Amino acid sequence: MNLNIDNFEINENSKVYIIAEIGINHNGDINIAKKLIEASALANCQAVKFQKRTIDVVYSPDELRALRNSPYGETNGDLKYGLEFGKEEYGEIDSFSKKNNIIWFASCWDEQS
Repeated sequence: MNLNIDNFEINENSKVYIIAEIGINHNGDINIAKKLIEASALANCQAVKFQKRTIDVVYSPDELRALRNSPYGETNGDLKYGLEFGKEEYGEIDSFSKKNNIIWFASCWDEQS
């Protein structure tokens, strides 16, 4: 059985398809995300993966209000919102990934994402 992802065919004889997990390791900074994409492309990865979630859907109000000191503020919600990319950042990721000849996608935590 063969599986095609973009122009890469995966079968029992193909090279390993490598996906670099970026997740939220960009720390909410698009420039860090671009550096991680570039490093993944230079390491010959075929794709990079981010994570996307709708903060108000995934976390309860109590969880978001919980105290948690971070560079983004004093609550867990401040941290979660600070790490989350939106449509504009994903547009930049799309363009940058294409320039670096690497596929990108995001694992969604909820339907809205």
